Amino acid sequence: MVKRFLASHRTGFYFSILQEGEVGAGDTLELVSQDDNNITVADITQLYTREKTDPELLHRAAQLEPLPGSWRDYFQEQSRRQGER
Repeated sequence: MVKRFLASHRTGFYFSILQEGEVGAGDTLELVSQDDNNITVADITQLYTREKTDPELLHRAAQLEPLPGSWRDYFQEQSRRQGER
């Protein structure tokens, strides 16, 4: 199932909750902020699963503050390895 999910390139979207509450049909969602690195969920998935040779994207992913530190560390390490080649 995981392979089929990743092969579809449809990984969905992610957002964070700023205030707990209830959401119902017809309610609106408001974009409050967007990271300046302009990285999509698909970009992150691609870096993890296939494309580890895009130094610019690896660098931007390593700077993406909303990601967990372990993910940023992973992308930083991949970026460092690219620099050694």
